[in-house]
Amino acid sequence: QVQLVESGGGLVQAGGSLRLSCAASGRTFSSYTMGWFRQGPGKEREIVATISWSGGGTYYRESVKGRFTISRDNAKNTVYLQMNNLRPEDTAVYYCAASNQAYVRFAPAYWGQGTQVTVSS
Repeated sequence: QVQLVESGGGLVQAGGSLRLSCAASGRTFSSYTMGWFRQGPGKEREIVATISWSGGGTYYRESVKGRFTISRDNAKNTVYLQMNNLRPEDTAVYYCAASNQAYVRFAPAYWGQGTQVTVSS
């Protein structure tokens, strides 16, 4: 069982930056691949980025490549999402998730409660 708690959301102007954090409970954090998802107003939840157990492998959806960076610190049981050059279309509730599957076949087993990111134009 893993409990996930996101933080770091907020209101930012277009072109700005935010860093989301997701703190995980439990001693087996390093055995999970981790991911970030988002759900915008009136939209379905979509995958944003995933990261392997070691952090050596990452995946990004096309629209965030070059702007977002996912990373993890297994010693701190935390995964991060650095978001730069934010756009209004990035506005969404961002969710952290943990998976028992490889990061390229990410299937969420656990979810956080979400954190709101709002980008104004």
